[in-house]
Amino acid sequence: MTTEQTHKDATRERVWQTLEASGAAPAGSHGRIPDFVGSDRAADRLTTLTEWQQANTVKANPDRAQQPVRAHALRDHKLVFMAVPKLADAKPFYRLDPRILGEHRERAADRRVAAELAPTVAVNELPSIDFIICGSVAVNHAGIRIGKGAGYSDIEVALLAEAGLLKPKTTIVTTVHELQILDEELPRRAHDFTVDYIVTAKRVIECATRYRPHGIDWGSVTAELAETIPVLWRD
Repeated sequence: MTTEQTHKDATRERVWQTLEASGAAPAGSHGRIPDFVGSDRAADRLTTLTEWQQANTVKANPDRAQQPVRAHALRDHKLVFMAVPKLADAKPFYRLDPRILGEHRERAADRRVAAELAPTVAVNELPSIDFIICGSVAVNHAGIRIGKGAGYSDIEVALLAEAGLLKPKTTIVTTVHELQILDEELPRRAHDFTVDYIVTAKRVIECATRYRPHGIDWGSVTAELAETIPVLWRD
């Protein structure tokens, strides 16, 4: 295990323990994107961003913590592409179209309901993306985030980049609890993206750095990971 990986693992463990000990996230958050207290208020605050109000297409993670954001997007008649959990389908995104979902649109923000009601689509079936919402375990003021350790968010964004679906103004935001914001340096690999804004129930933080991948970093894709993600299968 590299020094970088050890650092990330220790940071995740510290944040998970802090959240659970303070009651800011439920017991059993270890190994997950924490379903933090105040996620609904953070989602409300996110909708005040000009970039959100101007967005028509949204790429979202499937975690519970960001479900309120997905519900807002569908309520606001935005077209949402939610990642299939663990990218475990050859067509790795659910297409959540509020016009088609009708009265079920807000329920479809729940990934279990989405799996029942929404079709899956391949990357080449997606339009360009205006706004990306992602989950985090920890994030710092520079916009460097640490996820749960599986690498799915980075792969999702890299897939969009490789397909030419990220615009120069595509905005990436994470919603978190205040305890997930760390005032310290965090490691970032060459293919890790940074977030433009961090949003909590109390405030919006605009991040100073901005990095987007150019595509999949195949050198970082392990054989084990590639086996579990069909979109990464190569001839």
